[in-house]
Amino acid sequence: MSDVSAALGVRLYPDLVEPGGLAPALVATAAAHQLDVGEVTAPEQGRSRFTCAEMTSARGVVCVSLGSQARYFMIDLRVDGDVQARGDATDLLQVAQVAAAWRAGITLAELTARYPFMEEMRRHPVAHAG
Repeated sequence: MSDVSAALGVRLYPDLVEPGGLAPALVATAAAHQLDVGEVTAPEQGRSRFTCAEMTSARGVVCVSLGSQARYFMIDLRVDGDVQARGDATDLLQVAQVAAAWRAGITLAELTARYPFMEEMRRHPVAHAG
């Protein structure tokens, strides 16, 4: 079994094995549907190079990773390191659509209305001790 097959779990993600992991599969999906997700990167080492992907834009980073026990894609929208919204998609096309919409300037409210699997994270002020 290849490294990519072992990392992904062929049973859950057979469609990600041939392209070589999550990041290249996301690039191919975005291209096939003419979605601008920007540059897609993955960690260079270890299992996560097959199971994680990031799309960085001026608005922040869309981080995607794979569920290990069931097939789903975990999406975090991060701005300055803080998670603004998160969700679990069941289809790679949904991931590409969220990333493209975020990159294009959709607001968090519009994003969560359009993609009900995404949830805006509520912010709680942090008291700083002086």
